[in-house]
Amino acid sequence: QVQLVESGGGLVQAGGSLRLSCVVSGRTFYIMGWFRQAPGKEREFVGAVNRSGSAQSYADSVKGRFTISRDNAKNTVYLQMNSLKPEDSAVYYCALRTYTTGLRTTMKDYDYWGQGTQVTVSS
Repeated sequence: QVQLVESGGGLVQAGGSLRLSCVVSGRTFYIMGWFRQAPGKEREFVGAVNRSGSAQSYADSVKGRFTISRDNAKNTVYLQMNSLKPEDSAVYYCALRTYTTGLRTTMKDYDYWGQGTQVTVSS
C-alpha cells in the first residue's frame, strides 16, 4: 500500500523559509509532485521532480524561490520554500505519479496523495 506523509508546515513571516518533507512508503521509482490549495481556490501545481532528482519543473509563481529535491535512499522528497509571500499560504500536498516519465502539472496525472500540511505566511 502506498502512503505519503507530509511534514514541515507551519507559520512563518513573509520573507522567511520553510522546508516541507514527504516520506513515501510502498512504492519505488516514481515521479513526485507538490500541489497547494488555498481556501476557496482550486488545487494548483507547485512543482515536480523526476525519479533521479536531476530534473524539476515549477509553476511560474514559485520559480526561483522554491526548490524540489529528493533522497531516494530515504524515500523522501523535499520542498524548500524561500522568500515566502502571504499568497503562498495554503495546504501543501505531495503527490506520486506511478509513470516513470513526465513531469506533469495536473492533478489527474498523479495517483497517490498525502494528507496535506498547512503553510501560513504572515505579512
